[in-house]
Amino acid sequence: MRARFTGIARGSQPAVVKMASYGGGVRLGAMLNYVSRAGDVEVEDDRGERIRSKERLSSLRGEWEHLFQNREESRDIGVFSVAMEGVPDRSDDELHALMRETLSRGLGERRFAYGVARSDDGSLAVSGVMVLRSAEGERLTGDVKAAEIIQERYDTRSSVEDPSAVFSFAEYGNGVDYGTSRLRRLVEAFDGNVHDERGAKIENDGVAGDIVQKDWRHQLHSRKSRDVMHLITSARAGTDVDAFKEAARDFLAAQFAGHRYVFALHDPTQDPKDEADGGKRPHVHVHAIITMKSEFGERIETSPQVFRGWRSLMAEKAREHGIQMEMTDRRELATAPAFGRNQVRPISRQGRTEHVGTSDAAHERYQAKRSERPTTARAKRSIEYTVKAQETWQELALESGDREVAGFASMQEKRIETAIERDHAGPDLVAAEANFGSKYRANMIWLEAIVSEAGNVREMSRPEFEAYEKRVETALFKFERLIGEEDRADYDEVAAAARDHVNVRREILELTEERLELQKGDRELAAEARPERMVARGRDGGRDEALRSDAESEGDDANARWDAAVARHGEDVVQRANDVLIELEAARERIDRAQADGRRTEAGEVDYASVLNEAARLAIAGNSYMREVAERDEDLRRAVSEAERAGSGKGAATSADAGVDERQRDNAGDERGSDIVDEQADHDIVTHSKSEARRESRPDRQRETSPESGETNRTDPPPQHVPRLEELEREAREQKDRDRDDFER
Repeated sequence: MRARFTGIARGSQPAVVKMASYGGGVRLGAMLNYVSRAGDVEVEDDRGERIRSKERLSSLRGEWEHLFQNREESRDIGVFSVAMEGVPDRSDDELHALMRETLSRGLGERRFAYGVARSDDGSLAVSGVMVLRSAEGERLTGDVKAAEIIQERYDTRSSVEDPSAVFSFAEYGNGVDYGTSRLRRLVEAFDGNVHDERGAKIENDGVAGDIVQKDWRHQLHSRKSRDVMHLITSARAGTDVDAFKEAARDFLAAQFAGHRYVFALHDPTQDPKDEADGGKRPHVHVHAIITMKSEFGERIETSPQVFRGWRSLMAEKAREHGIQMEMTDRRELATAPAFGRNQVRPISRQGRTEHVGTSDAAHERYQAKRSERPTTARAKRSIEYTVKAQETWQELALESGDREVAGFASMQEKRIETAIERDHAGPDLVAAEANFGSKYRANMIWLEAIVSEAGNVREMSRPEFEAYEKRVETALFKFERLIGEEDRADYDEVAAAARDHVNVRREILELTEERLELQKGDRELAAEARPERMVARGRDGGRDEALRSDAESEGDDANARWDAAVARHGEDVVQRANDVLIELEAARERIDRAQADGRRTEAGEVDYASVLNEAARLAIAGNSYMREVAERDEDLRRAVSEAERAGSGKGAATSADAGVDERQRDNAGDERGSDIVDEQADHDIVTHSKSEARRESRPDRQRETSPESGETNRTDPPPQHVPRLEELEREAREQKDRDRDDFER
């Protein structure tokens, strides 16, 4: 894994081998026609013969026939018609209600769409498209025999007052594409006056496609013969075309020995198909049509593990021909899962093909893949693999002597961490990892996903919180059954921490309820005092206008400072540093408020030291904007200096190294039980020294940031205030951590 990661970090491209489709022997001609661009692109077979004529391509079906099962495709969609007589004139609504009732008597519980036309003699001609499989699983054949079955059912279920109806089928076909084309043809024939069995109008091609793709698809239970498969392997734009073709040839020969196949290379500079029609894709790729059955009677089995092996072999062959390529797993890079061809439909082929999902869920999956959103798999086995990949990226970032490799590895480690935090876990994951090690991390992520639901506790009602508390207990009960006796003590400690977490959230909920009651009272008092304030506001209107003008001027200055910082350091660098600086200023303000209120400041000092250490780490990591701010901020400058001394081995380990040390101790098997609830309890000697330094430097900083001066010690935009509720939450959590640490010492 580490060797592959090193190659990826140095710029190797990922090996791409994907399945496009399966097909029966009857579709071989169409598939060969697509791959060869109707004979305009040279095709090469498994024996090295280069095929350039349509006649030679057509002969392949006969040569491969003995390898085909020629299993008949399922009949999914039927095109029917109904001749009706004895129908008096009715309004449109009444007529369509009669049509749906009549058709349902014969077709039963099936999805269908229809159009109706009245003849001069008063009879009605109904044309329609239907799903041949019913909700109960009965599949009609869409032929004369099926028409007889439907006719008998209608005659049995109708009365003498009902109109006479004669059912017949015109054709049938397989799959979503066939159903979409036939329904769109029906819409065109009736100029959009088509309705389905529920009465919904299908007035254009877009609605017709959506109905088949989203509503009818799951009713089809479509089945196709798998005699051949269409495989695609591709490379980045700019890859040596000849070398890639040689690599693809070697890959096919090694992987599919004994199978019959042909392949063709599509080079965007030589592709005869126009871009608007789906040709001239911006990267070189190879299409291969391969028989599922070999000459020895063996069939190709496909699974995620098999495809992983194919990608690994393709990467190996590419390297042999001078192309830097590595096998990758989406779990290693936190990439989103791929979308299937049936989950999207193309809407533009200019450049990179644009798609739209065939359902809301499919479109969300497409958007996640298109935007490369950091994503992790949810299966426990996959989570465990993801954690292992994250550890490997971390080791590579720490130990690689190549700055470029280390930087890329660090970025990937953070990407996986972001995906895990968003999809599964919260801050307590680190403490859980410290106690249980890699073997139990997947389970702990799953448990933490339940516990961290309370992140939105401010929006919970009391019944919702009680339901959340019950889910936590259920999760603990299930996880307890996975723990061996040798890990019982560690589990008990983590379970106690989880319950403490819930108790803290309960206290926050109670404080929230009290705050809401106070706010309600304040609003009532404010409503009573509003007339008096309005009068005062009128007297002071001129002063208010002046204050607004000053505020706008300060805002313009802040924007100017921001633009200047971006120009010097780059937007990403400034934005990342600014996020940390906002947290730092918020921590300072919380301490100031605590002192003003006469409350204890220890929790705020710990919080401040934590953010200060994070800022120092960012500066040491090369963030030039943070370095610039450190020159003007005494606390931050001191933190950077101490962190640099610790990094060079001249002092005790600082809390900037705590996260790394924790993971190294975890890999060595050194389990600690003191870090349970949050990483805040991991602060060591530097926390105390930072707190003392802050107390000494506070008067100077207060003078620097006083309202009278109008200046701050930073050039980034003004920070946002952290709500009082979050401060109470942190203080409660920190107090519990300190009590636990004192007890253990």
